[in-house]
Amino acid sequence: MSFNSHDRSRNGFMLDGSFAVNGYDWWWHSFTGISDKTGKEKQFFIEFFACNPALGCDRPILGQLPQNKRLHIKPSYLMVKAGCWGEGKCQIHRFFPWSDVRIHKIEPYSVAADDCFASDDILRGRAEVGKIECGMHPEYMCDSGSMQWDLKLKKITAFNVGYGASEPLRMMKAFEMYWHAEGMKTLYSGYVILNGERFTVTPEHSFGYADKNWGRGFTSPWVWLSSNSMTSLVTGKRLTDSVFDIGGGCPKVYFVPLDRKLLSAFWYEGTPYEFNFSKFWTLTKTRFASKETDNEIFWYVHQENLDAGMITKVRCKKEDMILVNYEAPDGSKRHNRLWNGGNGIGEIILYKKTDSGRKLIDKIRADRIGCEYGEY
Repeated sequence: MSFNSHDRSRNGFMLDGSFAVNGYDWWWHSFTGISDKTGKEKQFFIEFFACNPALGCDRPILGQLPQNKRLHIKPSYLMVKAGCWGEGKCQIHRFFPWSDVRIHKIEPYSVAADDCFASDDILRGRAEVGKIECGMHPEYMCDSGSMQWDLKLKKITAFNVGYGASEPLRMMKAFEMYWHAEGMKTLYSGYVILNGERFTVTPEHSFGYADKNWGRGFTSPWVWLSSNSMTSLVTGKRLTDSVFDIGGGCPKVYFVPLDRKLLSAFWYEGTPYEFNFSKFWTLTKTRFASKETDNEIFWYVHQENLDAGMITKVRCKKEDMILVNYEAPDGSKRHNRLWNGGNGIGEIILYKKTDSGRKLIDKIRADRIGCEYGEY
């Protein structure tokens, strides 16, 4: 079965059992909008992040408050994260107590709190933090600013990672961190208002992405690369039915770390190429490295299976990226240099393996690449 198999049940709410008291579940969205004022594009992100619902009360419990850190009190809240990359980059956090949150846990999922709402098809809300408030509350882990949005989503291409996020392993809470990309290519439409400036989002120019992660902790190293804005360097044509997605780092099963591993998928003009270590019969091999310089972050990923290979090289300017902030369900904040961007550029070499060696399928330029890298 191809990885491009939609499964909205995996977008449901996963914080039951032990994850209800020591777990997180988030729905991530990223896309491009065009300024109504200047005509320039900007890359945005919106995330709904749920943490430790069984510990909730009538106020958000923030783990980075000094008294909570001192008393080892775990965080508990729904956090709505919104912001942008590039000029004026920011991440704005809005926290809700669990008493104010309404969740439809099974397919079709939805999360709602006040005027914030997320589902597979709709994304609405706002987040605002003033400069004085931001300075007074470092436990918010965010920047000042305001953002409002009203969007519709159509998820076109999925990356269903298969056995690693299958129901038996989900029920057993075997992995420390799970991943499902219901819309690694997603069409967005609507608008965003960032600090008073309105941006229009259209399906044909949204270059959108939507996935989710859940678990009890975060991987280190942490790697993510994805884009559906690509051009063939062989033919010069835009690739309108293509998207790639790479994620992972060092997965843990029952608290035991595996070797450095990544999950990858490339939907190339209707043909699937997958490099997935959990599908052991494909004999997938992975080599990857990330490097930080004074001005840029670099990624190199080389993966092969029995039939094909993919070499991915990406770079992103630090000035366009944010150091994205999360605290773990146990209240720790281990990732303090987790670089996160949406303006990456790079090249991909996709090839088939033959008896006589490699046969080039395509050499591709990608831009508007969503990218993350961090280690602790």
